[in-house]
Amino acid sequence: MRAVFVLFDTLNRLAIQPYGGTLDTPNFQRLARRAVTFDRHYAGSLPCIPARRDIQTGRLNFMHRSWGPLEPYDNSFAQCLSRHGVYTHLVTDHDHYFEDGGSGYVTKYDSWDFVRGQASDKWAPIVAPPLCRYSDTYDDRHYELSKLPLGSTTYTEGSSPYVAWRSLQTVKNREVYSADEANYPSAKCFDAGIRFLEENRLADNWFLQIETFDPHEPFVAPDRLKSVGNTCSGKVLDYPRYLKVSETPEEIREIRENYHASVKFCDEHLGRLLDYFDHYGLWEDTALIVTTDHGFLLGEHDWWGKNRMPHYEEISHIPLMIWHPEFSGKQAGTRSGHLTQTPDLMPTFLSLFGCKVPQEVTGASILDRIVDPLNDRAGMILGMFGGPVCVTDGRFTYFRYPWNVDGDGIFEYTLMPCHMAAPFQPEELFDATLSAPFRFTKGMPLLRVPARKDARRPPSRHDVKFPDAASALFDLAADPSQETPIKDKGIQARLLDVLAKEFARHDTPHEMYDYYELRR
Repeated sequence: MRAVFVLFDTLNRLAIQPYGGTLDTPNFQRLARRAVTFDRHYAGSLPCIPARRDIQTGRLNFMHRSWGPLEPYDNSFAQCLSRHGVYTHLVTDHDHYFEDGGSGYVTKYDSWDFVRGQASDKWAPIVAPPLCRYSDTYDDRHYELSKLPLGSTTYTEGSSPYVAWRSLQTVKNREVYSADEANYPSAKCFDAGIRFLEENRLADNWFLQIETFDPHEPFVAPDRLKSVGNTCSGKVLDYPRYLKVSETPEEIREIRENYHASVKFCDEHLGRLLDYFDHYGLWEDTALIVTTDHGFLLGEHDWWGKNRMPHYEEISHIPLMIWHPEFSGKQAGTRSGHLTQTPDLMPTFLSLFGCKVPQEVTGASILDRIVDPLNDRAGMILGMFGGPVCVTDGRFTYFRYPWNVDGDGIFEYTLMPCHMAAPFQPEELFDATLSAPFRFTKGMPLLRVPARKDARRPPSRHDVKFPDAASALFDLAADPSQETPIKDKGIQARLLDVLAKEFARHDTPHEMYDYYELRR
């Protein structure tokens, strides 16, 4: 057995044709005609790195800690496969892996290839960037370059907004690679993936992960894929901040068009991979899994982005397509209505190769759900540390907000005290204590660190507000756009029962029940 896993970042399922999108994405559609397309696949822990920890470990992690590294007790599917005799290789341009909060992921693969230059990757070494020209080119509402002091070349704590410094590095990278679309990081990711296939397609027992940050913001794609240019402000408007919509209708259309161009670029890359499968007959003996970590709001519900708002369907309900050589019969080109989510990928990968699933895994192989039509769940939960939790049965969705989104009264449990881009600060650790092991920590006790509201964890930070922070129940059959909440105490009670049972199944800390006002 061989397998290729394609992981996009921030792919809104409604942007691609297999899920009803009007955007022309012929290669996603081409794959759907051959694969099984999952209509009720959801995210788990949010956002980027927490989602990848779900994928690696096969269990939700947002109830115990925020964005952070793999823990010493974590099972890694890549490591499990390698110990089973399956060679694993990762190709990625995702620079979050190479920040403090992303450590321990890529090293679990037998080999890995990091494509440089994506987003704010610290790559292009331009010491004296032309800030005036950059400011004239990139809209300040998205890039905030005007907040950078002229003459400054390095970021120092408190010198100016961190967002502006990340934007500056993003612009420097973009200025280097964007002249030739063959140099775009996403293009080079698929180049490297196809190169792995060229070198190893005659071998057996390997797992290839091709992972690109696209179509994550900033929405960078060749101009040939855009039907409109920078026609509103005359500046680049493709890096929306996670805020309420304040742009004009024309600007909204422009931002969406930039996102759509990035999706179309992803579709073209996927097409190159499918061409390779066609040319060399890989469909006969190679599995192919295509998905994303989460979606994105493009002005729906009056919001841009993710994290700060409720986990609407545009964010939480994500695409998944799976091809298995054994599907060449009746499963090919079909759709599945089974409830699945991100942690299910890990046991699915292991089952592809006949590898034993560790006892700590709470996900379930998606392959089993394809062959057994009766194998389904009462519901699933998803969320983000300190933010709202969402519970769904595929028909009804309920957002449950905590009593205080500042994180008061909850704790981070970790042996790797790092946030996204920096270790925990000393003042965070002064009050840390040692907790007893959880069922999934292999007997290891953990640091129990108070979740301070000024901690540098995304997005529960002191400078982040949570508008629309109200628990709400929606009927997706009657109201798929989630525009009108309903009131039904019976349905709400049933979903809260699912939530409580999932908390118990994942050995959730007791204070989290109080935080969300749940009965234990």
